[in-house]
Formats: sequence, structure tokens, C-alpha cells
Amino acid sequence: MNGLRGVTLRQLRAFSLLAQHHSFTLAATELHLTPSAVSLQIKELEQSVGLPLFVRNGKAVSSLTQAGQLLLADVHRALHALQDADDTLGRLRARRNGTVSIGMISNSKYFLPRLLAGFREHHRDIELRVSLGNREQLLEQLRCGQVDIAVMGAPPSDLEACADPFGSQPLGIVAAPQHTLSRRQSVPVAALAEHEFIVRESGSGTRAAMERFFGEAHVEPRRIMEMPSNEAIKQAVIANMGLAFLSLHAVGLELQESLLVTINVVGLPLVRRWFVVHMASSTLSEECEVLRKFIVQFGERSITDQFGTLGEPAYASRLDLARCPER
Repeated sequence: MNGLRGVTLRQLRAFSLLAQHHSFTLAATELHLTPSAVSLQIKELEQSVGLPLFVRNGKAVSSLTQAGQLLLADVHRALHALQDADDTLGRLRARRNGTVSIGMISNSKYFLPRLLAGFREHHRDIELRVSLGNREQLLEQLRCGQVDIAVMGAPPSDLEACADPFGSQPLGIVAAPQHTLSRRQSVPVAALAEHEFIVRESGSGTRAAMERFFGEAHVEPRRIMEMPSNEAIKQAVIANMGLAFLSLHAVGLELQESLLVTINVVGLPLVRRWFVVHMASSTLSEECEVLRKFIVQFGERSITDQFGTLGEPAYASRLDLARCPER
């Protein structure tokens, strides 16, 4: 007996599938083998381990033995690690083939596609793979290497990342035109405590910015509903169900069409910077670097061309600063 040194990947996969299905036939179907071949793989694995792994009922298996239960957890970790390695190598192969994976926070979908369209006009040879998520989801994708670069608001403080600023994002409070606050010239923040809000989900950058704004003002508005998308929130606000704290880029069309109005709250709009972010530990491919530079160079112009001076602040707002060394 050589222990697990002589174990093969096929044996581990056969063991995992048999533990899942308790059927040689079903396991064999997934492995594209015959049931007898799977039985042989399990027999050889048990010989290597030196212990039975399954409780048998004739030719069938009914459950795992104690040894089988202990081994199964480690086998799952090993198979998952191999899958992660394969995914990582797949992304590396994609980069060599001229592919860039870019993550975009939900608020950026209102301007980033137009910016990427401009990029594609000059770089037809670079394929773009775009994923959409909230702030927490994008940070996890960066950590795991699922995206090469990400476009988001404030750069992460708990992640070793490089972040380049490229444009401004105004955040404010919007309402239906018939809302009682829409007719007021100036609304103190404290007055918002009397009104109901529809908010983004936890993990959203917009939700975090809203909570910081109200926290600094020591105001806690009533939250009547939580929604995972700007589109759903906009429809609820248009129906006059409540107020919402949103990116003014996200409601640009609705403001133009007078479906929504901004509330003139003292201290708003809050202006944040847009950043293009990547892990400091990763070396960007040539294609990624070309896209990063394009976003930094043309991002502000693209946003201004699309939205004009929408949400220009009436006072000097604090802007997030880049946390990436000069290139």
C-alpha cells in the first residue's frame, strides 16, 4: 500500500460522483465510462487507502464509511482547487488571445458602454468581456482574478489595489414631480427624516454613500423598501412611493423627460470620482493597459458629452483621491 501517492484524478472524480449518486451507473454516465470501469476505479482507490470507503449492499453502495466521509471533504477541496487553477489558466489564455475582462458597478452602466464603444472603434482586435455587479461583488471578482480591471466609485481601502480617477459622479435625492418636497427651494437634511426612502441593497456603493451622508448629518430616514437595481427603484419613485438617493447619471433620462426631479437638499449633490481599479499585485496585459489608459484619458470627456454639467455641485464637495502611484 502506497497511501494516496498512487491515487489518480480519475479515481477521485469517480469517488466523488459515486458518493453523490450512490449509483455506479449514474457516476459512469457523468464520467463517460462503464459501471464496471467505475467499480474498478473505486476498488483501486480503496486498495491505495487501505480502508473501505463505502458501505455496500450487494453490488450497490448505500453510504460512506467513516473513512469515506473524511476523505470526501478533502477530495472536494482538491477538485475545487483544480477547477480554480483551470479557470485561472483559462483567463491567462484569454488574455494572450487579446481578451480583457472588465467589471462594472451598476451605476457605470449608464455611461460605460458608450465609452467602451469608442474604445472598440480603435481596437477591433481586443475582445471585451463585461460583468455587472454591486461594489462588494466587483471587489470579490478582483480578489479572485475573475476580472482584470473594474470601474467603480471610491477605491477599496481593504484591498491592495491601484485606482486611477477619470470622471465625476453626482449623487442626489430624486422624487416624483408631485412629491411634496419637489416644490421647495431648499430642503435641510433634517427634514428628510420625516420622509420614506427606497434604498439599494447592502453591498451597493450608492447605499454606502447614502448611509455616510445621513450618518454625518445624524439623520435616519425611514426605509420602506430595499431593491437590488436602480431601474426598479426609479419605477417605484416615479409611482411616488418614496424618495431615493441615486447617482444622477442613473436618472439622467428620467430627469430630462420630467418623470423625476431632484430635491434641493442642502449639501447635495454629493460628488464622487469614478475610478478604474486593478489589483496591485497583478501585472496588466498589454491589452488591459491600453484599455485602462483609454478610460483614464477619455472617461471624463465621454461622461460630459453624455450628461453635460448634470448635477454640478453648488459647493465644493470632497472628492475621493487616487490611491495609485503615478505612471
